[in-house]
Amino acid sequence: MKSIKIKNKALMIQGTASSVGKSMLTTALCRIFTQDGYNVNPFKSQNMSLNSYITHEGHEMGRAQVMQAEAAGKAPVVEMNPILLKPTSDRKSQVIIEGKVFKDMDAVDYFAFKKQLKSKISELYWGLAHKSDVVVIEGAGSPAEINLKQEDFVNMGMAQIAKAPVILVGDIDRGGVFASLAGTMLLLDEEEKKLVKGVIINKFRGSLEILQPGLKMLEDIIKVPVLGVVPYYHHYLEDEDSVADWLQHVGDKQGDIEIAVVSLPYMSNFTDFNALRLYEGVRVRFVRLHEELGEPDAVIIPGTKSTIKDMLELKRSGMDQRILSCHQKGSVVFGICGGFQILGSRIYDPLKAESELESIEGLGLLDCETVFKTEKTTTLSEGVDQVFGCKVKGYEIHMGEALVSNNEKSFIDLNIRNGKEYKGTDGFVNESGTVFGTYIHGIFDSKGFTGSFVNMLRKRKGLETLSFEVPDYWEFKEQQYDELADVVRGSLDMKKIYEILEEGINA
Repeated sequence: MKSIKIKNKALMIQGTASSVGKSMLTTALCRIFTQDGYNVNPFKSQNMSLNSYITHEGHEMGRAQVMQAEAAGKAPVVEMNPILLKPTSDRKSQVIIEGKVFKDMDAVDYFAFKKQLKSKISELYWGLAHKSDVVVIEGAGSPAEINLKQEDFVNMGMAQIAKAPVILVGDIDRGGVFASLAGTMLLLDEEEKKLVKGVIINKFRGSLEILQPGLKMLEDIIKVPVLGVVPYYHHYLEDEDSVADWLQHVGDKQGDIEIAVVSLPYMSNFTDFNALRLYEGVRVRFVRLHEELGEPDAVIIPGTKSTIKDMLELKRSGMDQRILSCHQKGSVVFGICGGFQILGSRIYDPLKAESELESIEGLGLLDCETVFKTEKTTTLSEGVDQVFGCKVKGYEIHMGEALVSNNEKSFIDLNIRNGKEYKGTDGFVNESGTVFGTYIHGIFDSKGFTGSFVNMLRKRKGLETLSFEVPDYWEFKEQQYDELADVVRGSLDMKKIYEILEEGINA
């Protein structure tokens, strides 16, 4: 129930570094404020991630803001994440503005270009704010990057645009949390320090009693209150900044069926495999290019932002031969988006949209070729798979188009794209039904299809099929949002947070 009259208010979550838990705490607060009866929207001015999503309007945005929108009970819209940077190399990124590809830029050029974007960010933010009781804003990286403060609209610059009080988050699990919080405050200028109304210590494991004296000493040093200590919490939500955490736990589970996901250097949309963790007897493990594949029941080649570069790395590392060897020994091979393109016989890039190479040989497991174009396909897609006869849905994000193959069976009959009736096909399956390729991200979220796929792997191994009692993935995520909110609500001084929200930056 609403206890405070709030309208057009903002609260910003910033962190001492990347991966300290900003996205998850923003998600939790979106859920908490929504549970308490407020109209909530998330916002992150600029996101850097290879893990993106397509909205109903066909716009591309960061996955974390999709998660936060879901937690707030909202349909994701691109105004929640106006700028998305998708790295294509160590120095270059594809720049996506308001959901559409602008162009590839190197770091120096983009830094100079930022000042042109600041007014647009302000306009989009206030458009969202005027439709909200509360906007929960997520920062990026650290506000103490003193070399990046010029024309900043991501951290303290964004807080000033939104007139938002800031809560600073530190990760105790990586060590040095007191130093990171105190050091961050030290590097802020006086006006920025005034915006910080409290700090949170995240990912705590241990005795709170032993930690308590340090909290008081920290408050004396930084002159702002500690609003709570959030315990280390293992979740199944789709936070793109938690790749390392996700990979650390995903292989822990034992099972009759083993699925190996090839960890490509430019892997994107790793959340495609979250739903597989819900299936009884299924173990998913990620395999780096220098590691052995072993003898998995299935090998998945995931999406990639740089298909040609990752194909080169597969060849250089010898992983291409290990994948082919696994297939010859009986492993099913499944490719999604860039992984689908890698399965084909050849990849062409005549306009050098992705790299300086105009073509490269693929794995040759499917008789099809890919030609890259300069325009990106971004759609929500639905259809029926032609192997198991199950409904599937997901989203497509790709520059390339697979050419028609006369020798392979179409994988999916599409009937809806971006909410409109559509007649077409997606992907291919080889004659023996052991190689699958599709452009549809999120295909494993469709439980009928995934249950059938897992049972096919079980039958190939001589195991009995199972009736999987798997919750609808959307219902499962709703439960996870509630559990996350319960953990965070119980760990923070919510009364103080509401006071900070109500008072804004004038306190």
